[in-house]
Amino acid sequence: MPTETPADAVSGPQEPTLDEQIAAYQREYGDLDPQVEKVVSALGRLNRRMNVAYGRQVAALGISNAEWEVLKTLVLSGSPYRLGPGELAKRLGLTPAAMTHRIDRMASEGLVTRDRDENNRVRVIVELTDEGRTKWLEAMRMATTFEEDLLQDLAADERALLGELLIRVLRRVEHDQPDAGGRLTDLD
Repeated sequence: MPTETPADAVSGPQEPTLDEQIAAYQREYGDLDPQVEKVVSALGRLNRRMNVAYGRQVAALGISNAEWEVLKTLVLSGSPYRLGPGELAKRLGLTPAAMTHRIDRMASEGLVTRDRDENNRVRVIVELTDEGRTKWLEAMRMATTFEEDLLQDLAADERALLGELLIRVLRRVEHDQPDAGGRLTDLD
């Protein structure tokens, strides 16, 4: 007769609560400020979980997080949604080789085109296709629903305050670590 598997066994060991994590850190490192650690640990966990959720959403659309980043970067560049591979690599913090690999894959999937610049035949231009823009729009719809649900327990004034506080923290990191916007290693 089959036995039921406990939910914990399926999902693996559970991550300690933030309070448990902070207590362990304080036990091992007495100079820890628990308020600072709670904020930083909560932000780290939130970021990790949000990245997983976004990854699932774009996977449902048949694209990867890496491809989503390129689509987003092209949209942010403004109409006509075109950039050179070098500029894309720079904006995404990737090596030219990694960018070329990503563009090759996306061009074969019909998400972008890669053509020679008419004004400079040496220069290549990567452009968002209608299919790429459709994928971007659908991902944005899914993300908007997820993000609204994520913040549903906060009143409008709390959302505004949280946004301002996080921007202040972000500015500090950007000031102290101006080169931290890129990647330490390529994602693909």
